[in-house]
Amino acid sequence: MTEAAIGQRLTLEEYLNHDDGTDTQYELVAGELVELPPESRLNSQISLFLALELAKLVPVDRLCHKDTEIEVTGAQAQVRLPDLMILSEALAAMLGDRRGTITREMPPPVMVVEVVSPGKANEERDYRYKRSEYAARGISEYWIVDPQQGKVSVLTLVAGLYEAEEYTGEMMIKSQFEALLLKADQVLRSKM
Repeated sequence: MTEAAIGQRLTLEEYLNHDDGTDTQYELVAGELVELPPESRLNSQISLFLALELAKLVPVDRLCHKDTEIEVTGAQAQVRLPDLMILSEALAAMLGDRRGTITREMPPPVMVVEVVSPGKANEERDYRYKRSEYAARGISEYWIVDPQQGKVSVLTLVAGLYEAEEYTGEMMIKSQFEALLLKADQVLRSKM
């Protein structure tokens, strides 16, 4: 992190222009840079597995795998970097080939997936904070894949709030993408 960023609240523009000369990934939370923890091999495999399965259903230009950030609602500038997103056709066209930043002026993604990293802080971030941020942003479907708890939660936006269904073991996951036929264990173990 550059000296200018330590202890400072950044605007969205400052965040987008931030470069500390490393490959470290950050989210912007209440205007502060928050370093993302390195992904475990299992977490990376899960998000890649889901990206490959979803690529069978939607054009690849509508898939974002750890490369597109989204501005969410907050009193200060706030940006999240989901593990996986599916964009609408209109949003994919708006982003084109430029840097993948979905601003508040743009429509929300159709679906966001977060794979929970080990640790209480990560659980709270994915289950609590991102849940409210993604609901406020109008994202119609939010998946929380939790290998530690052995479950996949699918949250569907209804009247501005998420309703959750939890899937474990051999349960078939229900999604707005009806052709996505996966069991919870397939996702959690990333196996066909």
